[in-house]
Amino acid sequence: MSLDALRDALPAYAKDISLNLGSLASETVLTDQQKWGAFVASAHATGVPAVVRAIEAAADAAGLSPEAKTAAKAAAAIMGMNNVYYRSLHLLSNGEYKTLPARLRMNILANPGVDKVDFELWSTAVSAVNGCGMCLDAHESELKKHAVPTQNIQAALRIAAVVNAASRVIAAETALAA
Repeated sequence: MSLDALRDALPAYAKDISLNLGSLASETVLTDQQKWGAFVASAHATGVPAVVRAIEAAADAAGLSPEAKTAAKAAAAIMGMNNVYYRSLHLLSNGEYKTLPARLRMNILANPGVDKVDFELWSTAVSAVNGCGMCLDAHESELKKHAVPTQNIQAALRIAAVVNAASRVIAAETALAA
């Protein structure tokens, strides 16, 4: 499935989502690697197979390198773990948990295989999909240390929001059709 096919698969009630997918695919605020990595990371964070396939196909067609694609998937994987852990620490009223070492392997953060800023953008997008405010703050702070403009961070968040919405619609429609 291509991005156009994904857009066509969205029902009429989700026309805004389809239009947003199209406009974000043409986004120029981010580099192509940043943009398509955010799409891939967000799709993997949602885990909806049809959406993952469509977005990976679009990213491949746009020239996202295999290394960047792997790093985007790694961002989704590591944030899938970190977002649950750190969101839990944030939600627990017992502050003692925050004083304990996480003792979770996170080696990919030190050497993601792509520019650190790109990986941070993708981690921010995935943290938005997964709803972890603590991780969003941490990644946004890191991006600001690298002088990433607010508009670039917002673009990654917009991609995350639209991919998440498309995934929810496709998952619901697929479930209803079964």
